Amino acid sequence: MPFDKKTWEKKLALVVESLKGSERKDSESVYLLVLEDPETGNIVGTAGIVAGVGLTRPFYNYKLSKESKYSESLDIRVNSNLLNLVNNFTGETELISLFLMPEYRKNNIGQFLSRCRYLFMSDFPDRFSDIVFAEIRGWLNENEKSPFWQNLGEKFFNLPFARADFISAVNGSQFISDLMPRFPVYLELLDQEAVDVVGKSHKDSIAARKLLEHEGFSYQGTVDIFDAGPVMECERSNIASIKNARTVSISNLISQQSDNEATLCIVSNRKLMDYRLILAKVSHSNAEEVSILEKDASVLGVSVGAQIQILELR
Repeated sequence: MPFDKKTWEKKLALVVESLKGSERKDSESVYLLVLEDPETGNIVGTAGIVAGVGLTRPFYNYKLSKESKYSESLDIRVNSNLLNLVNNFTGETELISLFLMPEYRKNNIGQFLSRCRYLFMSDFPDRFSDIVFAEIRGWLNENEKSPFWQNLGEKFFNLPFARADFISAVNGSQFISDLMPRFPVYLELLDQEAVDVVGKSHKDSIAARKLLEHEGFSYQGTVDIFDAGPVMECERSNIASIKNARTVSISNLISQQSDNEATLCIVSNRKLMDYRLILAKVSHSNAEEVSILEKDASVLGVSVGAQIQILELR
């Protein structure tokens, strides 16, 4: 989410374009959800999805691997750890731009915002790949410096971490391909402080990583090229929220509910061009039909007989 107006204008134009017509197979699509406080009308959070990562401009990661060599004459075996520059996630789906204003990080709002993306993918599955991933912010020291970048990337680019990250957000990571050596990097040649943070989450990103782990995501040895933060990945069909989401019909609109009869759920209206989700209490008429409050139906833009998708909060 770069602090650059022109980049934002391009991103928002791409969001509008992505919603038009059917899914696009030859370029990236971006879907951005914004969280609105209904009492103030303020936008207080964001959550995004990129489909077709790397199809418009290259997308790079490092992948950890091991190399074992043996000298029979010396009777010595050497095991090395390598970082390989890869494009393994080209064409896949990435979760991005999860942010919530600090004063709203309570009352299940963070869970709601994070899991909304899974309902969107469940509502429109043809727009997304079989693999979904998310880059977790890597470890920075007390001076907000990346030990990994200082020991590796900075030696080739002569740029501070923040500047390199900004260039990547605004112009893409083609400069990585242009200037970064293509051969594997041996971790044994880096300072220990850099090795120690490979795959380590920033302290402010631990909660986000736990949310992903609850969904079935795992770290499988792929890291960010700038700060070596872990990349979490999962098959879309195995994401817990997607497996647990249910499509139901509205059988009745009611003016009030009993807390004993209602379940707090994330609810979507399933309308691509006017997509809306709310956190609402749902009363089950039966396995396939539910009742919701009239005011919630108004926000969603639905009526009796409409299909909605629901996902219970944890």
